[in-house]
Amino acid sequence: MTACGLDFGTSNSTLGVVGPDGWVLAPLEGDSTTLPSAIFFDFETHQPRFGRDAIATYAAGGEGRLMRSLKSVLGTGLIDEDTALDRTRIGFREVIGLVVRHVKETAERATGTALSHVVHGRPVHFVDGDAAADQRAEDALADIARDAGFGEVSFQYEPIAAALHYESQIAAEEIALIADIGGGTSDFSIVRIGPRRAKRPDRMDDILANDGLRIGGTDFDRLLSLAAVMPHLGYHAPLRTAGLSTPNAWYVDLATWAKINFLYTPQTLAEVRRVTAQAVSPALVGRLLTVLEHHLGHQLAMRVEAAKIALSGDAAVDVDLSLVEPGLDAPTSRGRLSDAIQDPVRRLAAMTRDCLHQAALRPDQVDAVFLTGGSTLLPAVRAAITAELPQARIVEGDKFGAVGLGLTIEAERRYGRG
Repeated sequence: MTACGLDFGTSNSTLGVVGPDGWVLAPLEGDSTTLPSAIFFDFETHQPRFGRDAIATYAAGGEGRLMRSLKSVLGTGLIDEDTALDRTRIGFREVIGLVVRHVKETAERATGTALSHVVHGRPVHFVDGDAAADQRAEDALADIARDAGFGEVSFQYEPIAAALHYESQIAAEEIALIADIGGGTSDFSIVRIGPRRAKRPDRMDDILANDGLRIGGTDFDRLLSLAAVMPHLGYHAPLRTAGLSTPNAWYVDLATWAKINFLYTPQTLAEVRRVTAQAVSPALVGRLLTVLEHHLGHQLAMRVEAAKIALSGDAAVDVDLSLVEPGLDAPTSRGRLSDAIQDPVRRLAAMTRDCLHQAALRPDQVDAVFLTGGSTLLPAVRAAITAELPQARIVEGDKFGAVGLGLTIEAERRYGRG
């Protein structure tokens, strides 16, 4: 029996193992311990590609289909549906299963041991406000993990896992707010942690608050795309009929990873051609037609994502749209991004306050804010959370590894070192 902790994330995945020297993340792609949660179905070789290799093959023009942000399918009706794949169809459960199995088998090769027991990470809520759908999502993920070869599957909340990792680094007891803002969900916990508490077999009394929202980096990508990129493709462009403009739904779907492929249909192309002919500026809407005819949606989404990441450090960037039209770009700025995501950011601030209320604590009673997840690098997101706890110490967690390592700590507690 060998135990592990698996963080199957919307954007990236990690897997940690319990070894003789403690907890360590296994390399999942070359020397990297993170694997982008992406799969490319190569129609030429008929073999799936994973992670950075999947994205690079797609970006290089490989014939096939790229799928990302698969975790967002959990908790929706899509999990029990299938989707087109060249001349056949494949179920979303099977697609997720291929990624989970690849992570497991890659880690087994790297560590030289079979992985039988897993503590699987999960968000506090797969689905906001629907307990039954939330349970179905966990059950689906458990079934997928067992089908991938894990004999024993259990779950831990991702922010609690991050808290366990942070706890392994401190020397004294404290109360910490854990903010895990990932690709698809934002999870918050307030936890009492410390070296002595870490030895307790039951930690439920140490969890003072636990909550989350289905908001994450892919939502920020979508909102930035709608604000900065889609207007260059005719979003909200007027038609010749007074008071009418281009349908919003096309652009919202094009800005949403999981829905891009649904636009590549003869019916949608015919509708876009009809609306292009009715547009006041047909060349503008014609760019949307170019994107759909040449299946450029995912490449656009990757450029928007790269711009969002760049705005964590830069005040302004240009989104290169030359693949749509030579010389075309979409200038954007950190301020524009902040304006675009202000609604979800307000909800993150409100969730921080809600957790304080749930824990019956004043802001000055929280010692530290532990930030993990790639989206905590966004200045607007960080400010929204930390402003609610101005006296707390800000701790920078391993943005992509803290949850996986914490799940591994929990795996050791539940299953032993093996």
